[in-house]
Amino acid sequence: MFFNKKSGNISSLRGSNRGPYLPSAQKLQRNIFWRKAFRFGLFLAGGGFLVTLLITIQIAYQLPDVESINTYVPNETTKIFSAEGIVLAELHREENRMIIPLNKMSDFIKAAVLASEDNEFYKHYGISTKGIFRAVFANLKAGGAAQGGSTITQQLARNVFLYKRKKVVRKIAEILLSLQIERRYTKDEILELYLNQIYWGHNSYGIESAAQLYFGKHAVDLTLPEAAMLAGILRAPEYYSPYRNPNGARLRKDIVLNRMAELGYITGQEYFQSKEIPLVLAGRKKLKYKAPYFTSYVVKQLIAMYGEDVVYNDGLRVYTTLEWDLQKPAEDVVDKYIQEGQKPYWTSKGEVSSLNYTQAALFCMDPRTGYIKAWVGGYDFLKNEFDHIYQAKRQPGSAFKPFTYLTALNMGFSPGTVIEDSPVTFNTIEGPYAPQNYTKVYQGGLTLRKALERSINVIAVKINDLVDPSNVIVTCRKLGLTSYLPPVLSLTLGSAEVSMLEMSKAYSAIANSGVKVDAVSITRIEDRNGNELFRHSIQQTRVFDDNVTNTLIDMMKGVVLNGTGRAALINRPMAGKTGTTSDYRDAWFFGFIPQMLTVTWVGNNDNSPMNEVTGGLMPARMWHDFMLEAVKNVPVAYFPRPYG
Repeated sequence: MFFNKKSGNISSLRGSNRGPYLPSAQKLQRNIFWRKAFRFGLFLAGGGFLVTLLITIQIAYQLPDVESINTYVPNETTKIFSAEGIVLAELHREENRMIIPLNKMSDFIKAAVLASEDNEFYKHYGISTKGIFRAVFANLKAGGAAQGGSTITQQLARNVFLYKRKKVVRKIAEILLSLQIERRYTKDEILELYLNQIYWGHNSYGIESAAQLYFGKHAVDLTLPEAAMLAGILRAPEYYSPYRNPNGARLRKDIVLNRMAELGYITGQEYFQSKEIPLVLAGRKKLKYKAPYFTSYVVKQLIAMYGEDVVYNDGLRVYTTLEWDLQKPAEDVVDKYIQEGQKPYWTSKGEVSSLNYTQAALFCMDPRTGYIKAWVGGYDFLKNEFDHIYQAKRQPGSAFKPFTYLTALNMGFSPGTVIEDSPVTFNTIEGPYAPQNYTKVYQGGLTLRKALERSINVIAVKINDLVDPSNVIVTCRKLGLTSYLPPVLSLTLGSAEVSMLEMSKAYSAIANSGVKVDAVSITRIEDRNGNELFRHSIQQTRVFDDNVTNTLIDMMKGVVLNGTGRAALINRPMAGKTGTTSDYRDAWFFGFIPQMLTVTWVGNNDNSPMNEVTGGLMPARMWHDFMLEAVKNVPVAYFPRPYG
């Protein structure tokens, strides 16, 4: 097209011989548009590049220092151990994590994670262009997010530093941080950090927690198929959890095994064998703790010492006095006698369908050291967390009498002192008080030894009157009782409410020849690095003359040889005392050998009466059955003989 100068019009001269062919005005306008568009595009691209560069510089300027990984302390699970080293409890909040070095991880898990997440880990410098393009292609092919392109280093950067950043900003920061991390740390250091940081489902972080959660073993002991499954579920640990989705977990395991074979990490034979090996899961724990009553008590102590944040986040190692070899028989005995109490029995009122008690407790400690050896605070922790050892305050009944007798012996009475067992009425501020014997029978003059053996109420009250209840209270305070004790004559019959724990501490001072030690549950506490934070030192305090307490022990030996505690008798020197409260609301047995004090109790949470259950019945039998197991590896020891 040409412009006609004469007419001023544009006319078509195509095919004419008037000169060269020229474009039309429409085409000229189109060319001008595209030139402008191209220039504008260059401007936008340049501007976009400049903006991206500025954003990248800003992000780089705001990045955290990768050196902080050296001081980065992730939340770690606190562990509570028995005296033998058995894990009783793992305490954590959202993150259940146990930090371990790389050499404590199975080679299988390292290879499986590399095959699944980043097979070029030892070749790249923090980012993998191959991985990014492969992920883009896979995602386009799948029409969604089918595969990630992040390296292990990028995932570490994201988890440690960037988990709260916005997605676009995070991706840029992730790449920059990964390059820095790779320059600062070795590949093995990065892999160790990653395997201790990553999430494996069910609040478990790090490979050690995952190995214990799913397979009940340490990470170093993981087999090839177990490692493949753990690596496989990393993409979506909650969804692929073998506890929730066993088929999905199995499929992911096979995919990882196949990938490991393709990369040459395993042989074809190992691949086929591992595919066929069935995985045996550890099973989800119903109870959070072993020895749950004891462990709950320890947790309360730890929180009082360090606060909740430290206890649940700082990975303490807590070593306790509890002996699992004694705890298990203790739990079995409590379970057994709860079932025994549900059977029909004959009482003075005829046959009853059950003994009508639903709870029982057992406590065992070493009276020489105060170390708690077994602790069963009740029956069925899942239904009843109330602990009858230290939370409940109950009347001890006649188990309180030894404190009155000890007061009398300390004031000059002797085992041969005779007191008349006969009806008596005392005039008190509250009015006339006439104690009665359990059998309603009176036996005339009895020595203190015989009166204690037979648990004669009237004589115990008469002694209390002679020595004055206030002096009995002084005795109790020396022995370690802290509950309120009214200065009344009925105190000797166990009318005051006390806890099993404080009663046990008081009895342990008697068993230890007048030397008091506190009940101890924790021997040592370390931080996550093994630095000692606390170590218990046994503190002994003599509170009574040894001959006075040894005389009382000698009298209490008669309780099990000739008196109300005969059902507890075992074939070695022992002493003890039964306790039964009015209306049979509580029944106790306190018994000891020189190396061990054990206390048993039965009753009901609502304090309702039982069907004629005395301390010499179920509690004494419980004590007997437990102690037969407890003393199997304990040498026979003899109490010191009193002199004079």
